[in-house]
Amino acid sequence: MIKKLSKASTNTSLASTASNSTTDLPSINGNGGPSPVQPPPRLLPSILTDGGPLPRLVVFDLDYTLWPFWVDTHVYPPLKVVAGSHNSTAVDKVGETFAFYNDVPSVLHGLGIAGIKIAVASRTSAPDLGRELLKMLHVPALGSIFSGIGGSGSGGIGGGKEKEAAVTAFTAALGRKDKARRALDFFDAGLEIYPSSKIRHFEAIHKKTGIPYTEMLFFDDESRNRETESLGVTMRLVRDGVCWQEVEKGIMDWRKRRAGKN
Repeated sequence: MIKKLSKASTNTSLASTASNSTTDLPSINGNGGPSPVQPPPRLLPSILTDGGPLPRLVVFDLDYTLWPFWVDTHVYPPLKVVAGSHNSTAVDKVGETFAFYNDVPSVLHGLGIAGIKIAVASRTSAPDLGRELLKMLHVPALGSIFSGIGGSGSGGIGGGKEKEAAVTAFTAALGRKDKARRALDFFDAGLEIYPSSKIRHFEAIHKKTGIPYTEMLFFDDESRNRETESLGVTMRLVRDGVCWQEVEKGIMDWRKRRAGKN
């Protein structure tokens, strides 16, 4: 169970049960690879497979959204990987440990498989440290998450040898190796990590990707960042980090706002 660092203190310890590994998979709609390949049943939550519209881009804040700490006040470099954590956990010079919220690895996998691009918008004053953590922390292999190794959170990705075998067959059909990968590599729409308004972050993301603001869904833990909705972005306010329930609610919010403008 991840222990969240207090926003009022920098001296609270943090434990993690995350695992290691990830894979670069083509999407189920073919946008990420040469041909569409259907995932095994229940690999993805129904919100990604119900036939409803999906945002083209999901953008995440970092602090208290993807991980339960402030990178610029809770982390004291230098950082190193925790031995035996399979690159899922980092430790700083005062012994604090840092990892993603439990559902984040499967969320990153799931969005990618569904053909949704992913970006980061963070106003941290320690951008280099934020990037270093994204390089250092690895996301578990899809098979590891699916089989319950390191915990599957609430994403509907269950355990069992039959399901693990289904994932093995799925990744083999894609012609890709199911292996661990840096979290950084999942953010195919870019990283906007620097002190500034989130408006500026989204303007940069829009310029880089060409994706309309109305096709973007944003997850952040601070209500002041709802200012991004003035651009046409849909923002989902999260209080306890990103999990599959929040992703589902965010997509439903996006669909409602989209339908209201049609």
